[in-house]
Amino acid sequence: MTSIDLIRLHRIDMPLVRPFRTSFGTQEARDVLLVEVVSEGVSGWAECVAMEWPGYSHEYVDGAVDVLVEHLIPAVLSDRLLNPHEVHGRMRRFQGHPMAKAALETAVLDAWLRQRGQSLADYLGAVRDEVDCGVSVGIPRSLDALLEEVASYVDAGYRRIKLKIEPGWDVEAVRAVREAWPAMPLQTDANQAYTRDDSDMLAAMDPYGLLLVEQPLPEDDLRGHALLAERIATPVCLDESIISVATADSAIAFGATSVINIKPGRVGGYLEAKAIHDLCLERGIPVWCGGMLETGIGRAANIALAALPGFTLPGDTSASSRYFATDITEPFVLEDGRLRVPTAPGIGVDPIPALLAEFTTWSAEIDLR
Repeated sequence: MTSIDLIRLHRIDMPLVRPFRTSFGTQEARDVLLVEVVSEGVSGWAECVAMEWPGYSHEYVDGAVDVLVEHLIPAVLSDRLLNPHEVHGRMRRFQGHPMAKAALETAVLDAWLRQRGQSLADYLGAVRDEVDCGVSVGIPRSLDALLEEVASYVDAGYRRIKLKIEPGWDVEAVRAVREAWPAMPLQTDANQAYTRDDSDMLAAMDPYGLLLVEQPLPEDDLRGHALLAERIATPVCLDESIISVATADSAIAFGATSVINIKPGRVGGYLEAKAIHDLCLERGIPVWCGGMLETGIGRAANIALAALPGFTLPGDTSASSRYFATDITEPFVLEDGRLRVPTAPGIGVDPIPALLAEFTTWSAEIDLR
């Protein structure tokens, strides 16, 4: 039985090519935690998608480091067993912290697959060798700035545009982009910025032919989303509300959503993400792969997931250059609006050692032997 020798944690600082503002805050750089699992000379890699502060979710990088070092690693890997399914099951005893759990499970999964010589895409059941890519556009300083930024992505070949919205930055922004690009697939993302009382404002965007409106209301308000879905013509998509197969099942059954954004970090890893995909495929619910401004480590795994059959809408799996002037891995480059699915064992990419050293701000090694 193959065992784990040690765990390395790498905290890196990755400047963004432009500030990224949403309804919950602005990011100018990504404070990224990478988890490396070493087994018999083979390294498995994963990216924890928690942000530096608890904005998008209750998780944040310092908290992820603490729960990994103090709880998950010593308890879950006490026998050093390199088995992602065992790791997945054992972590259920701990409440919360899906992003930290996803990082540990994925690093174990990556090392396990590398030793088996199997790609993550093949293991999950991918049916495509490339995936359509969309891009997420933050809230800029003006409509002119918005149109200039969107134009750059259209020229780059992206196949779908997603606009971040909030009260006061919604209908006019959508109208401006739709008038400039009448045929471009377009959707919005509110990151929970609205309430049940805002249904008229959200309905005002119906005439612009949106693919969906993503997470308009607070994550715990499934009833509100169901009511909204009856009120507006635009399909309601859930993001933050979906944290497991059970929550996806409930949201679908309650009529709270007709599209689901699957983010592996938010649901606790790629095994749970695959299970949510399978449920949605069975129920006829389209899914797409959301993003958290990942480096090439997280992006590679997301692309593998997005190649599954139920992912029928372009995700936020953008090229490396969308967020970073220099990625931590070999860059992912857009080709005719698509990215190629990695085919090498595991996630199919590794951090470039010189760049990892350059961007690292903190590291730790936990020897399990």
